[in-house]
Amino acid sequence: MPSSQPTRRPQPDAAASVPEVVQVPRARLAGARVLIVGDVMLDRYWFGDVNRISPEAPVPVVHVQRQEDRLGGAANVARNAVALGAQAGLLCVVGHDEPGERIVELLGDSGVQAHLERDPALPTTIKLRVLSRQQQLLRVDFENTPAHEVLLAGLARFDALLPDHDVVLMSDYAKGGLTHVTQMVANARAAGKAVLVDPKGDDWERYRGATVITPNRAELREVVGTWKSDDDLLARVTRLRRELELSALLLTRSEEGMTLFSDDGVLHAPAVAREVYDVSGAGDTVIATLAVMLGAGLPLVQAVALANRAAGIVVGKLGTATVDYDELFH
Repeated sequence: MPSSQPTRRPQPDAAASVPEVVQVPRARLAGARVLIVGDVMLDRYWFGDVNRISPEAPVPVVHVQRQEDRLGGAANVARNAVALGAQAGLLCVVGHDEPGERIVELLGDSGVQAHLERDPALPTTIKLRVLSRQQQLLRVDFENTPAHEVLLAGLARFDALLPDHDVVLMSDYAKGGLTHVTQMVANARAAGKAVLVDPKGDDWERYRGATVITPNRAELREVVGTWKSDDDLLARVTRLRRELELSALLLTRSEEGMTLFSDDGVLHAPAVAREVYDVSGAGDTVIATLAVMLGAGLPLVQAVALANRAAGIVVGKLGTATVDYDELFH
């Protein structure tokens, strides 16, 4: 547990300050109600063999033998919350096209309560990954921005959904689904809800007033600049939190674990990954676990310890994946 006085240096080896992971009863997690809002996408995987180089260009020829579709973006966050046993509502925009229908189908099988706005003019976002022998060879993105009218309808539905949820999670992938995030954060905080944000871009003013924001190192650097030491990092984060009225900032630091900055000081959780296989979607797992644990009434530092453990598990899986209750508390 962190001391009541702020720690001046978030040392990577400060494992003694990490609280013990506590066993949380399934029934307690089942009572957590998380509303996820943000950009959804279809993660499409093509698996095949590479046995030759193309005669047209110096690139491998992949003989595709299998295709797999998974929920991506905010939908993967919601799927992670459900995997832990919580109740998850998902507010998002999808198109009237084949990938949009596939997202609807996958959500129907996932246990997520979907609240979809449909935009007939929107090509649903797809991230197509081509893999051979468990290695990613190529990623192709298809994306566009939802219409203003559809986004306004989503804002109205957000206000209607607020009373039925304990925690609000904003999953921003910079695809346009969170155009009204500033108003959503303000409305949620006025309703007494904790608000967690997975940010994108360099304009964090739009997240003003959030409870916890969870950037990775590259995302934080884009906003506060490059820090030269742990003391410098602490000063920059403290200034940012004060300016944007953020209760806490959880910095995910890849192989260095994660660091929580709050009014109680600095808490560092070292990485617990046994084998790093694929980091895609790890941020989704971290913020989903954090939201579920806060929704279940755990203190923030205990929620961070569990989110760190979940991250160590999910990076050992291929592609966007989830961590279930038994894995987390094994």
